[in-house]
Amino acid sequence: MSEGPLADVVVLDLTRALAGPQAAMMLGDLGARVIKVESATGDDTRAWGPPWAGVAADDGPHDSSYFMSANRNKESIVLDLKDPADADVLARLVGRCDVLLENFRVGVLDRLGFGVGRLHELNPRLVIGSITGFGHDGPEAHRAGYDQIAQGEGGLMSVTGTEQPTKVGVPIADLLAGMNLAFGVVAALHERHTTGVGRVVRTSLLAGVVGVHAFQGTRWTIGGEVPGIAGAHHPAIAPYGMFETATAPVQVAVGSEGLWQRFATAVGIDPGQERFRSNRERVAHRDELVGVIEEIFAAGPVEHWLELLLAAGIPAGKVRTMDDVYDWEQVRSQGLVLEVDHPAYGPLVLPGSPLRFDEQTFSGGRERHLAPPLLGEHSDAIRDWVADEGPGPASAR
Repeated sequence: MSEGPLADVVVLDLTRALAGPQAAMMLGDLGARVIKVESATGDDTRAWGPPWAGVAADDGPHDSSYFMSANRNKESIVLDLKDPADADVLARLVGRCDVLLENFRVGVLDRLGFGVGRLHELNPRLVIGSITGFGHDGPEAHRAGYDQIAQGEGGLMSVTGTEQPTKVGVPIADLLAGMNLAFGVVAALHERHTTGVGRVVRTSLLAGVVGVHAFQGTRWTIGGEVPGIAGAHHPAIAPYGMFETATAPVQVAVGSEGLWQRFATAVGIDPGQERFRSNRERVAHRDELVGVIEEIFAAGPVEHWLELLLAAGIPAGKVRTMDDVYDWEQVRSQGLVLEVDHPAYGPLVLPGSPLRFDEQTFSGGRERHLAPPLLGEHSDAIRDWVADEGPGPASAR
């Protein structure tokens, strides 16, 4: 059974909400042992429902589907970091782990007695991964980080939507920050093989959003243009976007002049007419072009146009709902649907890891994924492990 490329790594996860847990889950998907430290009330997202796994009642365990989305492949221990005995357990864990992840506000970990200096005294090889809302320094480092605030402050909402700035439909600032942190941590682990010491990896929700501005950013930094709301069409390529048909929208991506020739011929447009003969002209006359295409597409259902476009080699697709996505055989063939067995809630279906290795049919590095833990489910076992004076993280599995 594959245990994953990070099977010799132990991660201490002090994070909560989404950005940090996402980073820890990504490392867990790759085989790392992830020990999630929670307060007596648990990660806030356990209560971010409905919907729930289990029944949301006082007389039984219940956790939100939100929590389930970011906490597979983890163990849970409950610690009160203000209690000296529990702080000692944390110190022992630090000494036995390879990575520590945290997303406290700037200065909180220091006040708890676990600043960077102390952590590296306890374990010089420790890689420390840290996420904040707006950065660890600078004039606004004190601000708390919430996804929607970061989406707005980072400019993403200004280019999203149709009539007014709109947030992305998933907490993209959180998710990007988590992905960036996991990437940085893996790089620091690789470097540690040479240096023998761990370093601190820092990122933020703001950095995650600004880091994916791509061409929208350089439209301003190089072109001097302030991008506006992009809607359902690409601001620099045409035709490239969502078009109405007689029954449902279809997405079309005509990203080259060769594709334009094929697309126009397939749907009955003269590709050489002056207003559409180059991408520059098509962008300048986008509204006219969209109107021409949608008038043609109104004559048939979405299935007809998809079949015609795909047969002509034109990138095209549906706008699927979530239920349709998870029922789609292509998604399942990529290992993007995981089934795990939860000790309290029974079989659960989760979105899978986006990574596959070699010819694996499953996603992530490990063949068997673990269900998100109950609050404190592994407290006793983890306390026993740190009380044992045996070998450290490399042989902890």
